[in-house]
Amino acid sequence: MDDRKRNLIPAQLPDVRKNNFKEVALGFTDQIAMDEASRCLNCKNAPCMKGCPVGVHIPDFIAKIKEGDMVGANDVLTGDNNLPAVCGRVCPQENQCEKFCVRKVKLGGSVAIGALERYVADYAIANDLSVKNSNSNAVKLGKVAVVGSGPAGLSCASTLAKAGVQVTVFEALHKAGGVLSYGIPEFRLPKTIVAKEVEKLENLGVEIRRNVVVGKSLFIDELLEEYDAVFIGSGAGLPSFLRIKGENLNGVYSANEYLTRVNLMKAYKADAVTPILKGKKVVVVGAGNVAMDSARTAVRLGAEVHLVYRRSRAEMPARAEEIEHAEEEGIVFDLLTNPVEILGENGYVSGMKVIKMELGEPDSSGRRSPVPIVGSEYDIDCDEVIVALGTTPNPIIKQSCPSLEVSPKGTIVCDEYGRTSIPHLYAGGDAMTGAATVILAMGAGKKSAGAIIEELQNKRK
Repeated sequence: MDDRKRNLIPAQLPDVRKNNFKEVALGFTDQIAMDEASRCLNCKNAPCMKGCPVGVHIPDFIAKIKEGDMVGANDVLTGDNNLPAVCGRVCPQENQCEKFCVRKVKLGGSVAIGALERYVADYAIANDLSVKNSNSNAVKLGKVAVVGSGPAGLSCASTLAKAGVQVTVFEALHKAGGVLSYGIPEFRLPKTIVAKEVEKLENLGVEIRRNVVVGKSLFIDELLEEYDAVFIGSGAGLPSFLRIKGENLNGVYSANEYLTRVNLMKAYKADAVTPILKGKKVVVVGAGNVAMDSARTAVRLGAEVHLVYRRSRAEMPARAEEIEHAEEEGIVFDLLTNPVEILGENGYVSGMKVIKMELGEPDSSGRRSPVPIVGSEYDIDCDEVIVALGTTPNPIIKQSCPSLEVSPKGTIVCDEYGRTSIPHLYAGGDAMTGAATVILAMGAGKKSAGAIIEELQNKRK
């Protein structure tokens, strides 16, 4: 019985990496990649595939690695996944494809599908392998506008372009990539990788118009007049806050603002002139991936960091890998602890009053509800607070398009293919679901693209 253990991806040592913004995970070497690929059993029913939101033919691309056919492996990957270099780095494979690997329990652990995906994608970038476009010389099927260049928008645009659709992407910021550019730190996802993925999209003939805020400088109604269909992939960029006393003090940031300033304005560089407070003692509130990104960013900017979370470690929603990396980098977890008040002096943060919690009965999500322990309040000394409690869609598009149906939470109401209440208008990703994962947003963009292609084909009949 082949019970070889899963290969671990090489990484920078904690004491080294916490002092730089270089990528933590170093990627598989050729030898490690071949060894890990050889662990794949090439199951006929491919249970791993049912965990992949974009339907990558996982055994097939791994089989190509075993054969040493990296071009073929890339062709398989990009046939289903429009952003493999991104997904190989940031997708929660442990809860998706790798969760269903038959090797998971008794045969040395799941095959490292995500690391192998990254290996192939990085090979493709290093060797300038182009994305295949079988319809590059065909008469264009139609014109489609995509709002937002995050994971959903990029996936939708790429799928459409490969099918022979003329696509224009409208991005509010000066740099394409959405959350991939402004949200995920350099040490998890290098911006050169994002730029390469965007470049591949433009090489397919997709036009990206930057600095265009749909809902302000351009409106959905105008787009629907000019284009055959429109896809909204504008994400969920409106942060949630604590709603406690002191939240308006200088030194309090939403994680969204904090990470955007650091990632887009390069606050991590020694010569950066960026309007951001670099706290010496920082408290991050939350325990998702964004909270981990914020905490680990603050460490690299020279801070001592506490992470405050009202539930226990078992309920932390962040990836296990991110939690482990945060602990290795010296971040202190104040679990079963909840903010009561942000303390201040002369208009600036000076500390946070918190209260200890205990877990009671499960709430509507199935997690046990935290209950305050009377008389357990204490203060944490800090000069900066970063609130990472999730985000919701920005209301700009809805406010400018009253006929668009949205849920009470502000998400766009769609059917399973992203069709909205307005004909020829589609939506997907966080704009539809609220804040979720990169790969789920990509899956939604790809699915909507399929429905749009069908609509355009029917229109031509």
